[in-house]
Amino acid sequence: MQTAEHARTLNEIRLLVLAAQREGGRRLGRAFRRSGVTPAQSEVLEVLSGGERLTLAEVGRRLVCEAGSPSRLVDSLVKAGLVARTPGSTDRRTVLLAITPGGLAKLAELTDAAGPSLDLSDGRLDEYEARALAGLLRRLLGGTPGGTAVAARFPAVPDGAWSG
Repeated sequence: MQTAEHARTLNEIRLLVLAAQREGGRRLGRAFRRSGVTPAQSEVLEVLSGGERLTLAEVGRRLVCEAGSPSRLVDSLVKAGLVARTPGSTDRRTVLLAITPGGLAKLAELTDAAGPSLDLSDGRLDEYEARALAGLLRRLLGGTPGGTAVAARFPAVPDGAWSG
């Protein structure tokens, strides 16, 4: 049985995670304002930046920003010339998505623009603390769609393999 204090702590964690997400979104929104790309669109570019051609469903499974189908996000990126649609090599009905050279350049521009905006801790967490927090959040979100999307993009570092 859960104690009242444990329930209170779990609610606090929920709100802290929400606050961190909103703060991160605000910071990225400000950093990307002039680029014409939203933080959600930048996540699609990031997912495709490894050079792998993915279906829309595969992109959707790797996104945290979009719970459903990312078709509108992808459509806007295709229209801007940052993502290309190509037919699958084995099944021509399959449409694969790939980042274009312009998309890679835009992603580099966004990464430069984000700079310190990506460090929500503003230096308050050292490398060990940041990894410990990431591990706790992985555990908290394990098996959820968002946790699965993050795990697919950032494979866990085995214990003891940290450099630091």
